Amino acid sequence: MANVGVSVDAAALLTLNKTLLDEMTALTQSIHSHAGSVFNINSTQQLGVVLFETLGLPVIKKNKTGPSTDNEVLVALEDKHPIISYMMRYRMVDKLQSTYVSALPKLVHTKTGRIHASFHQTIAVTGRLSSSNPNLQNIPIRTPEGAQIRGAFCPSTPDSQILSADYSQIELRLLAHFCEDPALMAAYRANGDIHAQTASQLFQVPLDSVTKTQRNIAKTVNFGILYGQSPYGLSKQLRIARSEAKQLVDAYFNQFPAIRGFIDSTIEQARQDGGVRTLWGRWRALPDLTSGNRVRRQHAERTAVNTRIQGTAADIMKIAMIAVHDGLKAFKSQLIIQVHDEVVIDVVKAESEAVAQVVVAAMQSAAELKVPLVVDVAMGDSWQAC
Repeated sequence: MANVGVSVDAAALLTLNKTLLDEMTALTQSIHSHAGSVFNINSTQQLGVVLFETLGLPVIKKNKTGPSTDNEVLVALEDKHPIISYMMRYRMVDKLQSTYVSALPKLVHTKTGRIHASFHQTIAVTGRLSSSNPNLQNIPIRTPEGAQIRGAFCPSTPDSQILSADYSQIELRLLAHFCEDPALMAAYRANGDIHAQTASQLFQVPLDSVTKTQRNIAKTVNFGILYGQSPYGLSKQLRIARSEAKQLVDAYFNQFPAIRGFIDSTIEQARQDGGVRTLWGRWRALPDLTSGNRVRRQHAERTAVNTRIQGTAADIMKIAMIAVHDGLKAFKSQLIIQVHDEVVIDVVKAESEAVAQVVVAAMQSAAELKVPLVVDVAMGDSWQAC
């Protein structure tokens, strides 16, 4: 992947760069207007003075230099003053513009005309691949601007297109595999909507009566449980009372007792062993599991559960990548990017259907779980189009 590189549309990035710079200028004016003075928005100390002294907003937390103005603080203050939403937007746009939009064209190799990212196997503690120059894993896709950055990643020739293949909910499928909860396994074996199924159990309503709001709550709880999120963390994410979040978590474990059993047994075994292993035996030491510090101990417990699931997903992806690479030897198409649960291929249009079949077969046969591994495939004129 590093050697082959990936093509980018420099003209599209240039256009997006101008759009983002124009927006930052407008946001700066709005922020200064609400502050009643001109100050350096990128200075956390000057921002702190504006927010907590000039505007009198409540101090949420402090660090060594004074009141914190990090993103967590801004989220907590969002409904206190209109300046906050402008600040949050400014930071998001600034990060996109500086980290990606203006930086990507500078990374294009003079001889190949492509970007050759560096991929690392020993940076992410869960075992996932990471990348740098650029960091492909961190391109945000939930915002239109982030999506446009992905839109600049394009095929290498007019006769090619981008093919994206990603595992559908691999981590929740691994949770079902490990805990063997009958309801979870039945939903996946029937190719059902796992979040709707969870909502049905959680809110005690028929599956066809689950509302969009209930499904979204269930989805948040599903992934929150997966990453060891506390009722406090869940309450902040869903913006509900902590007591309500605790009721949701309690209801979840009442409906899916096997998940509670898996979490408890994983932590207990990890405490005895001093760490955890993925399904393929890859080891991660967790000495803080016996720490006298409650915060460190609880973090290690969440890490133990997450490592078994996300670490195993990383193992499966690496096995799949080898199989995909071997399968592509019969074609001109090439594997160019791997991010999280997704592989991206620069595919020759004439080979598209055949390559898609090879990729899906390779990824689905990378592991034999107690529930099906499902791979979603899409093709388009850019990474974003997929």
